Formats: sequence, C-alpha cells, structure tokens
Amino acid sequence: MKEILWDYSVNPTTWVYLSSLMTVAIYFKFSRVWSVRNLDLIGLIALSPGMLLISRGGSLEHVGYGLLFVVGGFFLLRLLIDPHLIRRPLLEPNLSAGGLAFMGTALLVFLVTNVVTGEVKPIESSAAPSATQAVVNGNTPSVETAVAEARWSKHGIAHPLLRWLPDVSNRAMISEEDTPDDLSPASTAASDVQSETAAAHPAYEAMSKTLVIVAQLAIVAGLVFTGYLHFDSVRMGVAAAALYLLLPYTARMTGRIDHMLPAAMLVWAIALYRMPLLAGMLLGLASGTIFYPIFLLPLWISFYWQRGLLRFVIGVTSMLILAVGSLALVSSDWASFSGRMVEMATWAIRPLDDVSGFWSHNGSAFRITVIAAFVALSLGFALWPVQKNLGTLLSCSAAVMLGTQFWHAHQGGLYMAWYLPLLLLTIFRPNLEDRVALTALGEGWLARRKTHRLRVVKAA
Repeated sequence: MKEILWDYSVNPTTWVYLSSLMTVAIYFKFSRVWSVRNLDLIGLIALSPGMLLISRGGSLEHVGYGLLFVVGGFFLLRLLIDPHLIRRPLLEPNLSAGGLAFMGTALLVFLVTNVVTGEVKPIESSAAPSATQAVVNGNTPSVETAVAEARWSKHGIAHPLLRWLPDVSNRAMISEEDTPDDLSPASTAASDVQSETAAAHPAYEAMSKTLVIVAQLAIVAGLVFTGYLHFDSVRMGVAAAALYLLLPYTARMTGRIDHMLPAAMLVWAIALYRMPLLAGMLLGLASGTIFYPIFLLPLWISFYWQRGLLRFVIGVTSMLILAVGSLALVSSDWASFSGRMVEMATWAIRPLDDVSGFWSHNGSAFRITVIAAFVALSLGFALWPVQKNLGTLLSCSAAVMLGTQFWHAHQGGLYMAWYLPLLLLTIFRPNLEDRVALTALGEGWLARRKTHRLRVVKAA
C-alpha cells in the first residue's frame, strides 16, 4: 500500500476517533435518542479505549482488559435480554444502501490489500515464556519445539495446524504501537525463532494470508446473506457488514487467523441454519479449530430438537472426527499423534496455570468460578428460552461466544471476532419469532422416505 500511497498509515488512536465519528453519523438515530440501537452503538464505540490501552502495554494494560470486561458484561446482559425485546422497530441507517455498500467495499479493499502486502508478524514479547527462556538459559530447543510452545502461549486452545500459521502485520493501514525499548532476552529469542520459522516455511505465510482473506470475505458475505435471506432486508445485511468493517477492532486484527477463521464459520452456521447438516458441519469445524464453540451445542441441539436434530448431530460429529484425523498431518509417528491428542483433550487443565491478559493481573483463582458460571449458562440454554427461534439462536450464540472471553486464558476480551458479527446481526435483526425449526426446516431424507412409503401403502 505504501508503494501506491507514500507514507500511508493511520495512527490507532486517530482511527478510533474517525471510525467512532463515522459510526455515529451513519448509524445513530437522532430522531430517537433513547433507543436500544443508540445504546448498542455507544457500547461498540466503548470497546476501542480498552484495545488502545492494551496495545500500549505497561501499567495501563490491566486497565484496558478491565474496560473490555466491563463493556463485555454490558453486552452479555444485552444479549440475554434480547429474546424478550418483542417490539423491534425498523431503524435504518442514515446512509442509503448504495452508500453503505460503497463504504464497505472500500474498507474491504483496504483490509485485503493490507493482508496481501503485509509481512509476517513476530510473536509478541509476552509469548513463549518456556521456549524462549530455554534459549536464554543456553538450552536451545529445536525450532519446531520453540514455535509450538510460542504458539500455545500466544493463542491457547487451538488446533495445532492453526497455531503453526503466522499472523500478518497490518502496519500499512494501522501503524502499530512501537515495542518497548527494554526488550528482554526472552522476547528477542521469541522473535528470532519466529523469523527463522517464517523464512524456513514461506508456504505458511502464503497459506495464512489466503485463509485470512477468505475468512474476512466470508464474514462480510455471511452478514449480507443473512440480512437478505433471513431479515428480508439486504440493506440491514449491508449495514451490519459495513459497521463490522468500520470498527477499529477489524482493522487492528485483520491478520489474526485465529480470530477471523472461526468467526466466518459461526456466521455461516447462522446463515445456513435451514440446512442442519451444513450448519452442524460448520459448528463442528469451528469447534475442532478453537474448541470453544463446543459450548454452543446445548443451545443448537435444543433448537433442532423438533426437527433436524439427526442431521445436525451428524454434521458436528463428522467434522470433529475430521479435526482429530487431521492431527496425523502434523504428526511424524504414533507417539506424536497421541501426544497431540492428549494436548487437545487436556484443554481444561493447562490454561489454569498458564494465563495472560486480564487473569495474569487479577489472579486465576477467581477464574475457576467464572468457568463454572459459564458452563452453567451454556447448559442452561438447552432449557431456556423454551421456544427457540432464529432470533434467540442468534443472540444466545453471541452470548455464549462472548462469555468465553471472560475466562479465556490468553488475552481474554480481545477475541471479539468470535462474537462481534453475531452481535451485529442481533442488533440489526427484526422480529424472527416465526423462524422456528419445525416450520423453517424441510424434512430430512429419512422423513421424506417414510412419508413416501406411507403414501404408497395408502394408495395400495
């Protein structure tokens, strides 16, 4: 991008101001100041200060995480109340559909161009404490071991294949904060290990860029498609997509594959909810990628209970088996494969004593209580709301993925893409009480076959 527009970059703080002003100008309903929509916009804008404080690090980092948790708590309450908001007046944006589409397309072009021209981003100074400390102590580990440990420390629970893909820098559009001058030897070793790996495996960089671009396009297309097909308003879908691209978070985390890829799967699981098999496959693939969507199963199983349950379960199960089988691609022998299986199976143990972000400043003992409350919330969605429709499926799915941020061991609160697109669809959705599985879904193959046999018997 800099070769076309010389010295093109935007300071993160400046972009927060610009995007916030544009958000208010385009989406704020000045004719109805006291509306839920305006309150939602204020909450979305309030996410940015926490991100800025975290990016600067230092003594204010814990304040930034605290702000994200406070705003996240507001949105969690908002999502839990959403099923009871029956009156949902159509509050269209202040910009026409053509204007929204132009703005969204322009932002998307900038984001994609940044990914294409971006460089591999080194691991942050806080990553890989065990592997980099071994380098400092003179016990130089293999590149594979060091990077595997570094990717765990940075991303936490994730499929091994995902943790091997590097992040892409977005310096062309957002000038990232400078790294502190007093770099420790461990952080320098981490960067050296990541640089060596990127140079040795350029295919990883190409694969990461491709997946990030495809995931970003899929998120935007999924938002527009959902608005067109399920909201009966393509303008609302375009409005949600444009707002997603306008938020500072999207520009800041464009190159994070562990943010964007699961988000794309979850958005399209909602978009294809009328096809339980495909929705289940997407949800199972997302669960096999970052695990956390597995907590959506009680909600989704309850939604499909009257119709589509078997197809949904088959879809989820098949993708989970595929995710486990794909471990063979990164395993040299049975011992390596079984070790990675144990790694995936012990997800609930290792994060308890290996945390970063909010819980590193506030003690992880309280985190166990938060996990217990989250599990109770996830299981509770199997029974509440009793009558589930597309609206409750959307808002409660966003609530579950938002809830993971409160106990996520690694930078909890920053993984907004896991719930942000679903939150935006909840904000813009109309009344969807009639979109229940029994009426919105067609009969499965077995049910149609049984019906056909009954008709043949009656005709005979």
